[in-house]
Amino acid sequence: MKLYTYFRSSAAYRVRIALNLKGIAHEMSAVNLLKSEQTGEEYTHKNSQGLLPALETEQGVLGQSLAILEWLEETHVDTPLLPSDPWQKAQIRNFCYAIACDIHPIDNLRVLKYLSNELNVDDEQKNTWYRHWVIEGFKKLETMLAGDKFCFGDNPTIADACLVPQVFNALRFKVDMSQFPKIEAIYNHCNTHKAFIDAAPENQFDAA
Repeated sequence: MKLYTYFRSSAAYRVRIALNLKGIAHEMSAVNLLKSEQTGEEYTHKNSQGLLPALETEQGVLGQSLAILEWLEETHVDTPLLPSDPWQKAQIRNFCYAIACDIHPIDNLRVLKYLSNELNVDDEQKNTWYRHWVIEGFKKLETMLAGDKFCFGDNPTIADACLVPQVFNALRFKVDMSQFPKIEAIYNHCNTHKAFIDAAPENQFDAA
């Protein structure tokens, strides 16, 4: 398998965590978002969506991080990242979608670039936008957590793979995480785990 990634892409970060947790051998190929390499012909030939990440497999290329996580879960069952109980599984997916559908899309790089380049929003306003939507989303996430070591119990799930990258980005934009003690505690606990440490942006081969 080959993962097309960028060290600070939170969507790619999710997949790196899952691959590590499951112990799946893979290689990585860097696609520089700041240089817009994801829109170039070489990359869009593989992933027509022009977004990161993409996972190249023997069956073809799969984009969209949650689709990749679900596929990995169904094809590599020895280390499950979802429980067997349908209701518990649905609760975890609900949490993941709250991040991937409600928080991340309005705060990702292409939106921030549009705010700056097309709407002439200054850095202070852009950062205020970012923090507002992250804080609004985290308020909801905090109520969905019971205060376990990981998001849902004593073992990592795809919920943790989604949460940790979002918190990493929140910290980059100086969101005060003390107002979300459950999220902050889970983030800190996850980052004592080798799979999360190895997936962290600062530990990637393309980190700048």
